[in-house]
Amino acid sequence: MKELQPVNQNVLLDITEDKAEQTTAAGIIIPDSAKEKNKFAKVIAISSIENAEISVGDNVLYKEFSGTEIKFENKEYLLIPYDGIMAKIAETDNI
Repeated sequence: MKELQPVNQNVLLDITEDKAEQTTAAGIIIPDSAKEKNKFAKVIAISSIENAEISVGDNVLYKEFSGTEIKFENKEYLLIPYDGIMAKIAETDNI
């Protein structure tokens, strides 16, 4: 089995999207070129980073237009520098 392992302070994010056809409430089909890309993704792997604030499995918000998109074994990934991660989605308890 092959796997992608980031190096040099990079993070691998899973950006595989649901390819189901999307339509508006009026029935208009939205083409892929008109869809807004999601800027949230799941962390799949992290290179050796000291005091990293994220870990594998976290959902994060990343900078638009940063990193390199990769297709590997029928999935889409984004290889992004660690400093391209802007926020981590954290579960909190309601008060």
